[in-house]
Amino acid sequence: MALSGGFLHVVKTEMLNLGLIGARVEKIHQPSREEIVLSLHTHGGAQKLLFSANPATARVCLTSRTPENPPVPPMFCQLLRKKLCGGRLIEIAQDGLERIIFFRFQCRNEIGDEEFITLSIEIMGRSSNLILLLQKGPELRIIDAIKRVTDEVSSVRRVLPGLLYELPPRENRLSLLSFSQVEFEQKLQNFSSEKLHKVLIKIFEGICPLFAREAAFRASGDTDVAVSDIDSEKIIRLVEFMRLASVSLSEKPTPVMLSDTENKPCAFAFIDIKQYGTEGITVQHFNSANALIDCFYHERAELNRIAQRAGSMLKTLNNRYERVLRKIDARRSDLAACAAREKFRKWGEMINANLYRLKSGAESLTAHDYESGEEVVIPLDTRLAPAKNAQKYYAEYKRLQNAEKALADLIKDSEQELIYLESVLDAASRAVTDSDLLEIKRELIETGYLRGNATTANSKNSKKPKQEKPAEPLKFRSTDGELILVGRNNRQNDALTLKTAKPDEIWLHAKDYAGSHVVIKSAKPSEKTLQEAAQIAAYCSKARTSSRVPIDYTQIRYVKKPAGAKPGMVIFTHNKTLYVTPSEEVFEGLKI
Repeated sequence: MALSGGFLHVVKTEMLNLGLIGARVEKIHQPSREEIVLSLHTHGGAQKLLFSANPATARVCLTSRTPENPPVPPMFCQLLRKKLCGGRLIEIAQDGLERIIFFRFQCRNEIGDEEFITLSIEIMGRSSNLILLLQKGPELRIIDAIKRVTDEVSSVRRVLPGLLYELPPRENRLSLLSFSQVEFEQKLQNFSSEKLHKVLIKIFEGICPLFAREAAFRASGDTDVAVSDIDSEKIIRLVEFMRLASVSLSEKPTPVMLSDTENKPCAFAFIDIKQYGTEGITVQHFNSANALIDCFYHERAELNRIAQRAGSMLKTLNNRYERVLRKIDARRSDLAACAAREKFRKWGEMINANLYRLKSGAESLTAHDYESGEEVVIPLDTRLAPAKNAQKYYAEYKRLQNAEKALADLIKDSEQELIYLESVLDAASRAVTDSDLLEIKRELIETGYLRGNATTANSKNSKKPKQEKPAEPLKFRSTDGELILVGRNNRQNDALTLKTAKPDEIWLHAKDYAGSHVVIKSAKPSEKTLQEAAQIAAYCSKARTSSRVPIDYTQIRYVKKPAGAKPGMVIFTHNKTLYVTPSEEVFEGLKI
């Protein structure tokens, strides 16, 4: 769902009420290509201001989260630091109820002269942008933008350094904050044959489809009502609702977030939503519009960012996975053909037994199979002597015998590689931070699946890469108070199982599924702890959407790593198996 101009007005008003005016810019980070985070020092304490120009998650809000940042700041981030660090925020302004907000800063340039810099966030779907502007008299000149717009991108409006800043084209629509009933009714008459909720979006600026459907519902009891079905009584109810929304915007907003039947956030609004009744949609009220936006978009933004960064790596892994599958199929076909080797051995023996009957140049030998007693016709090579034909069939038997053993070993190796690739794909699918992806990338470089240097996998530009401390395993506390550790990827699985865990502690893993190694930091955990750890192991595996997942468990002393095995690959004995259903509730509830 896109952020509407009306909700953006509530976000801006909150920022003003929290005392952001006068705040000093202390730090600036760019955690991803289309996101900027400004760390501000206000009279009330530190605040972080997040700007996103990503089409799927475009927004501006205060955030309490600390995103991971690349070791080397991008060029736009360096420019913002040069221009804004040390400056003071002196104004936050919105263009009506359009989805554009201006943050105006009072700064000092390199020689100490005062200058006014504006950071403009434009939330417009694919055209979303973050633009840095310099005020020169009444004009605003573009210093740069997080996404430059050339003639090839847009013939209507260019966004390039040095150009005069112009507002995007806008339609002549009414504002919820200041409209008259007469104006509204006049515009409404022009759309008598259309659905009311679609018409409201054309008439009013700053509203979203959810709000428009709510207005139609409040007026008529039907979200899909047509304008032609709206009588004078419904017009009055509609105008009353719009007036109520105006008060919500300026004085008493009611930020609400809607979640679907799977408890996933799907929409939000600045006024209470009643159109869904008891259809399974959950309405959650927030005290802060900024907190709502931060919560709603965070998971979506993280998954989108991780997916972008993991894209090429996952493509390489999937291609390799498909190639190994094809290789296994081909080798199994060749192995099946090796079953005919006994026929060639018997043919060789039968030729030797009938040499006295054969003459040079014979095309075939008809003889009785000494095992089945059936008559068999054996083809002969006319260019070879009878004894040489026997040797030829013996040689073919020996070749197939050797091939069978080699193919069996090759298939076993390929199946082990398949298991390893599944484990990496599973870890990548559960990666939630850049550090998670970086560790997986290093692992793939070390094992030869990706090109590059594992020590510089974090940056192409750093001359002396900083050796980052590996991320710690996920930590959980069972209901009975026992500590449970979970590896995030194969490298962590090895470290957790082979180095961190003690011999008498309990090790768990999903049986026959790729997944994380799980360790209970106790020699004798309770049945409750064992059950919870098994549920976590099932959830952190490829079987997370299944039920009754088998989980093997044993003591660490019985878990070994074979020589030459790939990361995360172990063998174990003395194990028992229990069956559990993966639980996100247990996973989230016990995490520490």
